[in-house]
Amino acid sequence: MKKAIHYINQFFAGIGGEDTADYKPEIREGVVGPALALNSMLNAEVTHTIICGDNYMGSNTDEAIKEILGFLEDKEFDIFIAGPAFQAGRYGVACGNICKAVKEKFNVPVITSMNEENPGAEMFKKDMYIFRGGKSAAKLKDDVKVMAAFANKILNGEKTGSADEEGFFPRGIRAQVWLESGKTGAERGVEMLIKKLNGLPFETELPIPEQDRVPVAAPIADLSKANIAMVTTGGIVPVENPDRIQSASATRWGRYDISKVDRLESGVYKTIHAGFDPAAADADPNVIMPIDAMKAYLKEGKFGKLHDYFYSTVGTGTTQAEAARMAREIIVKLKEDKVDGVIMTST
Repeated sequence: MKKAIHYINQFFAGIGGEDTADYKPEIREGVVGPALALNSMLNAEVTHTIICGDNYMGSNTDEAIKEILGFLEDKEFDIFIAGPAFQAGRYGVACGNICKAVKEKFNVPVITSMNEENPGAEMFKKDMYIFRGGKSAAKLKDDVKVMAAFANKILNGEKTGSADEEGFFPRGIRAQVWLESGKTGAERGVEMLIKKLNGLPFETELPIPEQDRVPVAAPIADLSKANIAMVTTGGIVPVENPDRIQSASATRWGRYDISKVDRLESGVYKTIHAGFDPAAADADPNVIMPIDAMKAYLKEGKFGKLHDYFYSTVGTGTTQAEAARMAREIIVKLKEDKVDGVIMTST
């Protein structure tokens, strides 16, 4: 029987949440967490489950990958599957990193799944099969089922379809196929042109990806006179969280007066971000929103003025569309207050 190995993070292994996100790589025999469902659907045996904390993989990527590849040196496996990672950005990037490394080292098929808003999808979609997954763990069974069905095709040597047919993100690979219609490219092109001229729907054979590019802003001419604002996706807010910003998948943002303080004090400000261990940020909110350093630089004359307010929201799970909307709303305020430049801090 063919064999598979599954990669998951510390949360889905049942080890813990953010307090255990620095969990070092571990390999266990048999199935753990989502590997149980995967094993029941796969035409292969999941012989081992690899576990690694998202923070550890993100902060010690090279070391984590090296250790995990070491685990696999003496293992026999025909396919490697990671996740699903949903909208969890660090988990998605971790799945992408380890899948890419395993593919390059052992030359086996690798599969993972992420939501389209997961940054890992954009980073790694050209390197592997990444299936379009749900936003949260509520879709775990569905996402695992899709990965397993495609993995079975590979394991059984069956023909696989295109990205659209199978449900994975396009990898930028164009395959030559013989159409049953027998029509030449010239004939198909003319047919599309006629449909376009008549306002009829048609599907191009060469889709051009949309590029969401933001023009580079002009440099600040004189920093000594510049009004600088601070913005964060690290979730730093007054302890009562007056704007009720969500801890994940945020749709709200807040603006907070710092005109009369030299630093953000613990107990007055905290983080409501659900994507990392809040202990350090709660003990000293300036590690995420460095108002203390900016006020010190201001006194040294490194720039002209620190904007009277800082702006905050939460980045984890927040969709690109919501982030863009919040940015447009914040920009209105920044322009009203004649801000010249923005420093954006994250986690």
